[in-house]
Amino acid sequence: MAFTLPPLPYPLDALAGHGISKEQIDFHYNKHHKGYVTKLNAAAEKTPELKEKTIEQLIKEKAPVFNLAAQIWNHTFYWNCMSPNGGGAPTGAIAEAINKDFGSFDKMKEEFSAAAAGHFGSGWAWLVKDGDKLKVHQTHDAGCPLADGLKPILTCDVWEHAFYIDYRNDKAAYVQSFWKTVNWDFVNSQL
Repeated sequence: MAFTLPPLPYPLDALAGHGISKEQIDFHYNKHHKGYVTKLNAAAEKTPELKEKTIEQLIKEKAPVFNLAAQIWNHTFYWNCMSPNGGGAPTGAIAEAINKDFGSFDKMKEEFSAAAAGHFGSGWAWLVKDGDKLKVHQTHDAGCPLADGLKPILTCDVWEHAFYIDYRNDKAAYVQSFWKTVNWDFVNSQL
């Protein structure tokens, strides 16, 4: 197979103490994320030259399989943005960059949360680097900042499949739980 499902960086039940259940992670990872990989591999069997490209190349080229490639990349990035030891306020370089570009972590968190909870339909809320400045960014459906020339720093999946088991239609409550999981070490590594 040309493309593989990256392993989760923690056990399925690792975020349960932060409001994201084992059932939610299992369904999201093993049905949705895995499904995108399966479908991309099926496409690669029909179009063998896809096997010669990376996920990032397929995204940046906006290939016909863009949606599948972007959803694989976005989900892998999303899982790494969370940790059972996450949450709290950022430290290090990301804290300095947030303070410089937003004035404070609370202001960035408020703007990001509004973008995530208020996103109409399916998509993603992102903290991205645009040149030397951080900004909050939204993408619809499988949209990925890599395709827009932006550098992803942090993301929150706001497709219903990311939260519906635990939160039904209360996206705002899910976003608040997401903040309890943010892996600031990973986020710092993306600067």
